[in-house]
Amino acid sequence: MSWETVVGLEVHVQLNTHTKAFCNDLNEFGSDPNTNISPITLAHPGTLPRINKNHILAAIKLGLAFGSEIQPTNYFDRKNYFYPDLPKGYQITQDERPVCIGGKLEYIMGDGSIRSIRIHHLHMEEDAGKSIHDLSPNETYLDYNRAGVPLIEIVTEPDLRSSEEVYYFIQTLQQLVRYLGVSDGNMEEGSFRCDCNVSVKKKSEAKLGERCEIKNLNSKRFAKAAVEYEAERQIRQLEAGNSIVKTTMLYNPSSGRTYPMRDKEEVNDYRYFNDPDLPAVKINKETIDKLESEIGEIPIHTYKKIIKSRGVKHDDAMVLIDNRLMLYLFNKLIKEGFDPQETAQLIVNKIASHDVYSNVDFEKEKDKVNRLTSFMSLIKNGKVSKSAAYNQLFDKMWEEMNTPLIKMAENLHILKEDDQSFLGDIAKEVVDSFPDKVKAYHNGKKGLIGFFMGQAMKKSRGKADPKLLQKEIEAILKS
Repeated sequence: MSWETVVGLEVHVQLNTHTKAFCNDLNEFGSDPNTNISPITLAHPGTLPRINKNHILAAIKLGLAFGSEIQPTNYFDRKNYFYPDLPKGYQITQDERPVCIGGKLEYIMGDGSIRSIRIHHLHMEEDAGKSIHDLSPNETYLDYNRAGVPLIEIVTEPDLRSSEEVYYFIQTLQQLVRYLGVSDGNMEEGSFRCDCNVSVKKKSEAKLGERCEIKNLNSKRFAKAAVEYEAERQIRQLEAGNSIVKTTMLYNPSSGRTYPMRDKEEVNDYRYFNDPDLPAVKINKETIDKLESEIGEIPIHTYKKIIKSRGVKHDDAMVLIDNRLMLYLFNKLIKEGFDPQETAQLIVNKIASHDVYSNVDFEKEKDKVNRLTSFMSLIKNGKVSKSAAYNQLFDKMWEEMNTPLIKMAENLHILKEDDQSFLGDIAKEVVDSFPDKVKAYHNGKKGLIGFFMGQAMKKSRGKADPKLLQKEIEAILKS
């Protein structure tokens, strides 16, 4: 308990631009190996790079979401190292003058609490190709489709203090890049990867310990497990009287362990210098203002609003902020005066979880938003019970878009009747049918009221007013 884990992250976000960072080759996942390439990707002599404007715009947009300082003039540099999947023998990146400096990101923990991490900077760069080692016992295959794909690298301060914080920070950052539309954030496809810089120190000490970097983690779960193991490994080393050597590590998901890849490089090893083939990037205020106006309210701010002021449960709120279209629909419906939690439950349980409805672009298909407004109005105004509306009307209403919902509910025989005098008979019939449940109810299992309600609503075919029906059932149980 006297030890504290310290983690800083380097997150690589692969952008969803149509073409690569410095040429017109397609940026497309899943193509046949070595099909999205050209002499520029393969670094043939005499070829020259050209800046992709959308790469720069995406970096600025993400920096603005962090509250970063946007550098009005920044440069591309060459980071020199040899690896077979790096055709040029260097990577085009940014070193001394990255596009964005500073900022922070608040992130949501599993219990709904909110924490914050400082951003050191973010910079633009290109990806390397892919080395494939598992197709042959004797050979390595190289796929250059990914070489030159545009990346944004986000470098955080060492503010994280547990593997759980690492997990939930990554989750929140994934939500943000998806919301901004700059990346699909898919770790499994390699479009979102992170390196974890892990060290440990005594809680009483201010000075940070020596760090080891765990490279290329491609899932939140693996990142969490890798940090946990590496911190424990370092603690064991220090308690045995050994020192920590700065090392680049890899994580093996099968064994759950980290292991050394190579000694950690220093900055001088890369021999950075300004790329002579690329001009300085100049960013004007008009561009910044335009992008800032497009961002709107980022997911973490929306989360705080709908949790604190609108009373939506944490789990439902997390589903809403993970999907921009669902969030748009939520805001649209509550502006019509519907209860926020009821609205959230409808979206989470009946729309976001259904393949057909979750793919509807509600921002464009206004008729479907109006249909949902009518649907919720029937429930709110007491015309149809919630259970009958959900179970019998919801799917049907999309099949006959021109039929008014009140008419459709009438045809389905689920309109509540104005005369509710029949409730007493239904309540008594249900209670008399389950004497064992009645006994259990009287012995303290008060939750069985839900069972009795379910049975009674079935018998009423959705025509009963649930509040009045529950009162009838409770009165009979007490008698």
